[in-house]
Amino acid sequence: MRQTITQKILASHCGKREVAPGEFINARVDFCLGNDITAPLSIHEFKKAGIKKVWNKNRVALIPDHFTPNKDALSAKHCKILQEFSKKHKIKHYFEQGRVGVEHALLPEKGLVGPGDLIIGADSHTCTYGALSAFSTGVGSTDLAAVMATGLCWFNVPESIKFIYKGKLSKWTGGKDLVLLTIGRIGVDGAHYKAMEFTGPVIKKLPMDDRLAMCNMAIEAGAKNGIIAPDKITRDYIKVTTGKRYAQYVKRFKRLCSDRAAEYADIHEWDISGIEPQVACPHLPSNVKGVSMIKKVSIDQSVIGSCTNGRISDFRIAARILKNRQVNSRVRLIVIPATQKIYLQALREGLLEIFIKAGAAVETPTCGPCLGGHAGILAEGEVAIATTNRNFVGRMGHPKSFVYLSNPAVAAASAIKGRIAHPDEVAA
Repeated sequence: MRQTITQKILASHCGKREVAPGEFINARVDFCLGNDITAPLSIHEFKKAGIKKVWNKNRVALIPDHFTPNKDALSAKHCKILQEFSKKHKIKHYFEQGRVGVEHALLPEKGLVGPGDLIIGADSHTCTYGALSAFSTGVGSTDLAAVMATGLCWFNVPESIKFIYKGKLSKWTGGKDLVLLTIGRIGVDGAHYKAMEFTGPVIKKLPMDDRLAMCNMAIEAGAKNGIIAPDKITRDYIKVTTGKRYAQYVKRFKRLCSDRAAEYADIHEWDISGIEPQVACPHLPSNVKGVSMIKKVSIDQSVIGSCTNGRISDFRIAARILKNRQVNSRVRLIVIPATQKIYLQALREGLLEIFIKAGAAVETPTCGPCLGGHAGILAEGEVAIATTNRNFVGRMGHPKSFVYLSNPAVAAASAIKGRIAHPDEVAA
């Protein structure tokens, strides 16, 4: 049987030469993670089962990034649970405030995940790491507890959908626009429990930050995982991040590609030449329009950050728009670097000065407003544009608020204009 890259990774982790879509397997996990919302329940179940120690203290990450810095007594309690569990079990990858970052930006940056790995996380956007040619997917808190105890997890092998992107990206467009366009065309259930395999000439030229943004949002199409085959861009990225493990990852490259005759549930081939920046309108990531089609939508808030678009390239783009300009007096612009390293790099490059002079509020790394946690909650009737990944009813606050999703350039331009705007309206 010819295998896709997803099938090959799953087969290699359950001791088989090949696996078939629909097959149930019990697979070895390379790395697992939980955060301050999901991990406390996992820890409760771990203790309830009477487990005395974690399967591997070096392959578990506990990352308090959602309601942190602690917004109230309950969030502080949850973080304390992670801290005490990490101390008891000598968890190597526990990240306290000052060192923590948004989990799906932090782990690739730290070189803790790489090509060919099988990664699970008690967070739906764990699918991000497919940009590094890993099989990664979100699971429930009880599944995380089982993995922390055994290092194993069960899976139903997914079918794959192949996406081929041809043409040339236009100015102000990138990975976020490609994935929004894709979700807009296939719907929020268009890849239900399937692997989204992103390929084609456009993907081969796409920088890693944009690939991470694309795979991050695979879940918004209902996918089990998103994945991109490794290439020179992958190699260059992991050479910097993975250190001593770089050589072992590179050895995997040859087998980390789908066979030519591999079977797909569907294949989509699109020429994306000339597409403009895409915007997902309330209240679904699939309600997508070109930015120029959105007329006279005033905003109260703009957020640039999250595990989707909180990386240094995103802030460089936003700074190009915001330099020597002012945020509209009726708008709150909230900028959130996804990790401390990104925060420091933005500081060194003068990007934070540009943001602050423009009238933005710069936050420490946190998921914060993305899930309606803190640091940017919307009131009834308020409208936000954000570089985050979800815009469901009540996602960023009041159930009668409205969230539009975009890339960083559109979010920055909109903050200046006070309404959803094309970047060309404010920047050459």
